[in-house]
Amino acid sequence: MCGISGFLAYRTGEPASDEVLARMLWSIRHRGPDDEGLYLDGELGLGVRRLSIIDPAGGRQPIGNEEGSVILVFNGEIYNYLELRDRLLARGHKFASASDTEVIVHLYEAHGDDCIEHLRGMFAFALWDRRRKRLLLARDRLGIKPLYYSDRNGLLVFGSEIKALLQHPDIGTELDLRALGNFLSLKYVPAPDTMFAGICALPPGHLLTCDAQGIRVRRYWDIAFTPFKEPYPEQEYGERLEALLRESVKLHLVSDVPFGAFLSGGLDSSTVVALMSESLNVAVKTFSVGYTGPGDAFSELPYARMVAQRYETDHHEVFVGAGDFVNLAEKVVWHLDQPIADPAALPNYMVAELASREVKMVLTGEGGDELFAGYARYAGERLSPLFRALPRPAGKLMITAAERFPRLRRWRLALGALTQADEISRLINWFPLFNPEAKSALLSEQVKQNLNGGGPQEVFAEQLSRAGTSDHLNRMLYVDTKLWLPDDLLARGDKTSMAASVEARVPLLDYKLVEFAASLPTHLKVNGLARKYLLKKVAARWLPAAVVHRKKQGFPVPMAVWFRGEARSFVRDLQSAETVRRRGLFDCRYVQRLLDDHDLGTRDNAALIWALVSVELWHRLFLDSRAAIPALEGSGETTAPTQPLLRYA
Repeated sequence: MCGISGFLAYRTGEPASDEVLARMLWSIRHRGPDDEGLYLDGELGLGVRRLSIIDPAGGRQPIGNEEGSVILVFNGEIYNYLELRDRLLARGHKFASASDTEVIVHLYEAHGDDCIEHLRGMFAFALWDRRRKRLLLARDRLGIKPLYYSDRNGLLVFGSEIKALLQHPDIGTELDLRALGNFLSLKYVPAPDTMFAGICALPPGHLLTCDAQGIRVRRYWDIAFTPFKEPYPEQEYGERLEALLRESVKLHLVSDVPFGAFLSGGLDSSTVVALMSESLNVAVKTFSVGYTGPGDAFSELPYARMVAQRYETDHHEVFVGAGDFVNLAEKVVWHLDQPIADPAALPNYMVAELASREVKMVLTGEGGDELFAGYARYAGERLSPLFRALPRPAGKLMITAAERFPRLRRWRLALGALTQADEISRLINWFPLFNPEAKSALLSEQVKQNLNGGGPQEVFAEQLSRAGTSDHLNRMLYVDTKLWLPDDLLARGDKTSMAASVEARVPLLDYKLVEFAASLPTHLKVNGLARKYLLKKVAARWLPAAVVHRKKQGFPVPMAVWFRGEARSFVRDLQSAETVRRRGLFDCRYVQRLLDDHDLGTRDNAALIWALVSVELWHRLFLDSRAAIPALEGSGETTAPTQPLLRYA
């Protein structure tokens, strides 16, 4: 696990600056506290900060082939690297290290850009072909590892985090209003957009090439919901799933450093811990989150403890309170790079910080809901024909009635989706942040006048056009796997774990497991109103029934309680009428109404308030004062020292 960054002046040929590259790497040093490497070749600069997991002594980067004609910086892990290494050795390739990184260099020599087809893992890398004067950037199939870039006036700048790009003097900071609009609807910014105008996220399953002719981006992988040629009995599907789960977890355990697991007590993380425990002859180190004070009612610790006790893990817990939110909100937003209205970011960071005291790598349960249909909306969508058949006045009356009961927020949102006439509107309105009416009331007139096109309808329509299936459930799963998973859950998981210099691996998102799940008959995903049907059947062999069949809670965070209590003044200061008016993005009266309704308990507006607080903090950190960005790391330094270079050129 590492952080990479670099640039290529592909049109102007301007020589690369070691000082600029060192500054870019300094801003992401949390991603790789163990080592640093830089490489300059004329107009190209490549750099890496390394968190050593595989071959700590011999896997230094940048790494090249024997002649130095291919140079690579890499972030991630390749789980089938030993198998690939053996194949390459048999073909006469010579290795200078035992790292998974070097395998990619020799794969490129053998297969060119198609080397990426052979990789099984999570990755983002930059590869420089010196002979062709050509740069290749690539991101893994599911978007587990991030990669951002900006193309300005013949200069390509890239990095694992946006903050690295911002250290380049040619990269400006300006709000992208279209991205803001999408964030307010979806809770996240869908790729390739980011909240920064002119800075893009390389989408999952894509690669980018750059040479004197310019930049080209292409897709190399997609999910195919192709049914198995011959249907199997349910038992055989279960056996195949069990085998894939065991194989994936075993592959993800390859490490030369201590490791553990995040254990929420949910089905997915509990399954991963169970399989880890069966594969190892030592106790698995597990890490869980609970809440203090009134937030204790949200805690899932009883379920996590149940699994930890069953498998006799070396269990560790951290407790989060409103004071932690107040003290860490700014730091969390800085590490996320751009607002993600996901309250789980704070507990994610704190449990990663807890884990960092014991291990350098953890396995997590991320991805199971998007593969096997774990969210309520997947089962609820089956009811949409019934609700669409209702007269429109009847549907509106039901929604209005639900408005009067604050505790029925999720039901109100579900009704808002189920009564939509078309597929795209339903998908967008299943648990949105601000629905279209609320967003229109929130935005200032100035912003609405400049907000042109590119809304969530276009984003979802583009994804659905590529889904390759007419099945409603699989179309929902496709969109969530392409948008919600990489741009919210995986982005949050990567940034918060790397903030604590911990590598987070996601065995449920091994692409072979993903392709198997996509091909399953839909009744093995949602059976009646039962979700994750086949996964639960298989997991029941390892887990207590109370864990397997518990009601899904997501990652509950007691922000509603905090915002009415200890964190109230913090939130009110950031969303004061004066602050909102000066920023010019939102309507002051609407924001104050959100705050007042939440205080009174007539509405639970915690998610909306957290989104607005995130936007304000992001503005202060990234747009108002760029010079302060590196200092937030805690070192107190605002400039990076010039580092010694590893030169191949």
